[in-house]
Amino acid sequence: MQIDFHHAVTYVLARLAGFEHSEAQTIAYAAQHVDDATKDGCILFDIGAMYLHIESAHKTLDPENLSNKSNKLIWLPFHFLPGNGCQEAGREVGGSFIEKIVCRPGNLSHVASDMVENALNASHKPSALHRLGVTMHVLADTWAHQGFAGVLHDINDVKKPKEDGGSGSLEKVLAEIGDLTDFAAETVAPRVGHGRAGTLPDMPYLSWEYTNGHGQRIVRNNTEIFCEAAKEMCKVLQRFRQQEDPTTRVTGIPAADLAKIRGLFASQAEKDETKRHKAWLDAIASGVFSFGKAVISYDENDWKIKALGMGDERLECIYKPEFLQSDWKHFHDALQDHRLALLHDILPKYGICAG
Repeated sequence: MQIDFHHAVTYVLARLAGFEHSEAQTIAYAAQHVDDATKDGCILFDIGAMYLHIESAHKTLDPENLSNKSNKLIWLPFHFLPGNGCQEAGREVGGSFIEKIVCRPGNLSHVASDMVENALNASHKPSALHRLGVTMHVLADTWAHQGFAGVLHDINDVKKPKEDGGSGSLEKVLAEIGDLTDFAAETVAPRVGHGRAGTLPDMPYLSWEYTNGHGQRIVRNNTEIFCEAAKEMCKVLQRFRQQEDPTTRVTGIPAADLAKIRGLFASQAEKDETKRHKAWLDAIASGVFSFGKAVISYDENDWKIKALGMGDERLECIYKPEFLQSDWKHFHDALQDHRLALLHDILPKYGICAG
């Protein structure tokens, strides 16, 4: 999924779940920032303090995508959550190890359920909303990325893609990927996640089909897939709210709001994610949803500049005590908590050793 869903839709779902404007902004920013935190490193401060932060994404053409060591630390915990064949912990999955780490929809994945519970149990931490946003990103991606694995493997092959509906978007994406040679395929569009499919799984209006690495024909209606993701995400957000307000009911998205969400998914037949994002921001600002009008925006450097006074690392930063309560630090605390819990506590229960 892209910024239209991870930022704007997540904000809408948080508001529909009962979060206030500022809280929903934090959750939505964190959800999108998982895709934009592409640098790790150590922040050194003038007083001798330091902060170590991690990355949660690679750019499409990053050479690190060709390293399964790196993929297991980035793509598995943050974008292609292993689904363990939809089996419970302790139950074997037929086939090889790759079958255990293929991503499955969150409502069918016991791994996803454990991930959600772990995040809900961290609601007392200062980084709780940021952690919730990270969880929303990963949970959303379990629907969009279902059937793909976050490592280099033939299972991620996408052959004979075909669009159902004729918007012309599939042809545009395929034109970008091109008729690649074997060498170019591994360096430009490697078999990591849905790299061979380009952005086809991420476009909410598209209906399409393809042949996967097992030779199976897969038919996908992205609009319905995205709606299912939104419905389940809203319930998780309501469960988080319920911990603070026991009167909160876990009912999911109201019917009228769901109809508007589905309509926006289907009607924004635009390959450019920034244009789809703007359409969502305009809809939110105009008050089409039941929570009323709201103005939101996203700048990937905003939190970092507020925390450190800059968008790029310098050799040394001026330390300010408020750094410890900054959104940027809380977000990176949340990334580390999420990855540690997933790779070292949750996945091993399913016989998956990936960190």
